Amino acid sequence: MTVSFAQIRLPLYVMVAALAPAVATTSPVFAQTATTPELETAQQAVQRAEQADADQYAPEALDVARQTLIQAQAAHSKRDRRLALDLALRAAADADLARARSQEAVASAELQHRQNEVAELQRRLGQETRR
Repeated sequence: MTVSFAQIRLPLYVMVAALAPAVATTSPVFAQTATTPELETAQQAVQRAEQADADQYAPEALDVARQTLIQAQAAHSKRDRRLALDLALRAAADADLARARSQEAVASAELQHRQNEVAELQRRLGQETRR
């Protein structure tokens, strides 16, 4: 009796599924796409800065953070761990600075708006008491 490919499929699928994780972790492609916790932190810090409208309120600091992150990723892909770590930490700090400056600018604008409202209300009250 000859065995057909239809009968071999299930064991073949099981074997491929079992070997896939081992092959993925040892392949060079996986090594290039794997990232470090510091790079992840830097990427998240840049995203938080973007969400805080740092593009509008702190564009220079955000640009520095983005460029430093790109340099960190390039160093990581070249397997220069020390440089990648240093650059990732610097990128995260720059992104946090951009976010803080953006939040400060938003808070200052809100404060100015509220102070203008108070001044307008005081002006109106002053006019009403004169009548």
